[in-house]
Amino acid sequence: MTAGNAHPGSTDEVGVRYEQDGPVATVTLCRPDVLNAQTPEMWTELGSISRKLPGDVRVVIVRAEGRAFSAGLDLSVARGDGDSSLSRLAQLSASECADRIAGFQTAFTWLRSPSIVTIAAVQGHAIGAGFQLALNCDMRILADDARFSMAEVTLGLVPDLGGTKRLTELVGPSRALEICVTGRRIAADEADRMGLATAVVPRAGLDGAVAELAAAVLAADRGAVGEIKALLAGASLRSYAEQDRAEREAQTRRLSELLGSGE
Repeated sequence: MTAGNAHPGSTDEVGVRYEQDGPVATVTLCRPDVLNAQTPEMWTELGSISRKLPGDVRVVIVRAEGRAFSAGLDLSVARGDGDSSLSRLAQLSASECADRIAGFQTAFTWLRSPSIVTIAAVQGHAIGAGFQLALNCDMRILADDARFSMAEVTLGLVPDLGGTKRLTELVGPSRALEICVTGRRIAADEADRMGLATAVVPRAGLDGAVAELAAAVLAADRGAVGEIKALLAGASLRSYAEQDRAEREAQTRRLSELLGSGE
């Protein structure tokens, strides 16, 4: 695909737009009239993008039109009578409900793939599903007007779109619990202090800061970036000895690829 080309099925009507400029893909939430509130149709499209992402893409930027990143789940859908409404989900068997939610999760979790680096560009509110979408990205550049909130608890629900582990890794279990059970708003400066933000920039400089970060990622060796992301992603699950082993194995692969043994 070339610059500006849209992914098949990625339309403003769905609420998700895909564009690619060389090795950089941009996924844009485009329902600004409802603060980019998310629907199952949008999640289907996000999942479709992940399955058809060209192999030459190295960086994926997730952004949103308008004054907010995402107000979270579209409550008109959640409280309606469609197949993905909360009432319909509650009528399913436990296994069927879990399977349906697993499908929703794939729209978010592909952003953690070791083959790409993902950057969320967040302005205004990122609530519930919006917060979790940003959390699934590797890095989060926040405008100074950004506000995070894990608001699922206000509906009597839990965060279920892949955000709880990353949140806990970033801020620790005690702070993560406080954020999730209160559903409070977290301003950009506080998000920065607690490690939720990679950087906070003036609203007018958000796009430029994200482009600069993407360029820095692209300037690095692709193989090294993939190995580094995998090393860091698994570090919390490994002992020191296991991490040391993972490092030397990764370095061995890099040396072999870069220099080769000639065998």
